[in-house]
Amino acid sequence: MSDLVGGQELQRGQDMPPEERRKQMLRAVVASTVGTSIEWYDYFLYGTMAALVFPKLFFPKADPLTGTLDSFGIFFIGFAARPVGAWIFGTYGDRIGRKAVLIATLLLMGIATFLIGLMPTTSQIGISAAVILVVLRTCQGLGVGGEWGGSVLMSMEWGSAKRKGFLASWPQFGVPAGLLTSTLVVAATSAATGSGFLVWGWRIPFLLSIVLVAVGLYIRLGVMETPIFRQIVDKKRVEARPMTEVVKRNWREIILSALIRLPEQAPFYLFTVFVYTYGTTALKFQRGFLVNAVSVAALISFVTIPLAGHLSDRIGRLTMYRIGIAVMAVWGFVYFGLYSTAIPALVFITIMLSLIPHDLQYGPQAALIAESFTGRLRYSGASLGYQLASVIAGGPAPLIATYLFAQTKNPYVISVYILVCCVVGFAATTLLKDRSSYDHSREYEEQEMPAQAVTRRAMG
Repeated sequence: MSDLVGGQELQRGQDMPPEERRKQMLRAVVASTVGTSIEWYDYFLYGTMAALVFPKLFFPKADPLTGTLDSFGIFFIGFAARPVGAWIFGTYGDRIGRKAVLIATLLLMGIATFLIGLMPTTSQIGISAAVILVVLRTCQGLGVGGEWGGSVLMSMEWGSAKRKGFLASWPQFGVPAGLLTSTLVVAATSAATGSGFLVWGWRIPFLLSIVLVAVGLYIRLGVMETPIFRQIVDKKRVEARPMTEVVKRNWREIILSALIRLPEQAPFYLFTVFVYTYGTTALKFQRGFLVNAVSVAALISFVTIPLAGHLSDRIGRLTMYRIGIAVMAVWGFVYFGLYSTAIPALVFITIMLSLIPHDLQYGPQAALIAESFTGRLRYSGASLGYQLASVIAGGPAPLIATYLFAQTKNPYVISVYILVCCVVGFAATTLLKDRSSYDHSREYEEQEMPAQAVTRRAMG
């Protein structure tokens, strides 16, 4: 086991001086954030292309609406694969360590994205092109499914107990970073290639991902395993079948973790993916205009996500999360009310501010979910709970929104859909325990040596 988890690293980290620990914490946060940003760049790139390009390249004989639905259908497949990725990589993350699994997920995601940039289209090989796209999209989903849990734990388990919300929010920072990078690269490529964008220019953003993967891999290789996982190994508490055990012990927390994500994840993919379908088809806005607005929204998230994580350390994780849900419930109606005016300046401002209600939830979310599971089962439990939401929230959201609008031509029906997600999510928060003040670094000390642990605390 020591070889698998990096025995030399474990030994070197046993008596780490405070200054060295702070350096490792910083490296862990940077590695998690950069790596997550790269993987979300890959993931969001597909979402943008699914709305703007893929219907024409892979479903050319379908009418625009059907082609978009088919494209979003493959988009959903990536979400369906995420819980599977959480199961596979979560199991190994709790058995061999956070670091090794994070390297594997980065490679899987990056190679799959790079290959999308090389693949032929329907005009070249027929229906086989869509089949290949499904396979590569599935690989993307598997990679993201295993990525999130490890990134969050790498940051949170290296940090202090009083700043878990803030530190765990930095991997969440990778979402707007990946979104911004992907939208900017698409915008730049579209402008540079002009009419050639639909022919060959769309491939460039996918091919560039291999460079980003090399950077992320270099950074992640330089980070040590987390102190909590080292403690698990030292005390011989590594679980042989962590996923089976966490489902048996914490099935309630897994389900609640998925449900609290409904008012965060479903609206997010409406504001970052469906925004293009609605804007270009119903309101006739130019693609570049919408891409620029979404890019500004991502920039604002650079501030609001870590800020919300920081506030959750002050006022409690659940309190911060509920505030975000309440704001989202109202914002769904405001968003589509302003967007449907089709006034360019008003639409730009609306899209620009659209992710703030999401960020109020997403900032504290990582710590809120991870804190619900004990260290030896945390990668498995947190990953599975987080990624199950992909099947009920993020994955179907663009499909549901496209269908609802096609049937009613009324954008407020989508606002009602967001409201329902908020009601379900808020109800789930009332059943989830807030462990914001719990010090996970002492959990094994308390389980195995309760008297000594209490004595040490009493002595300060």
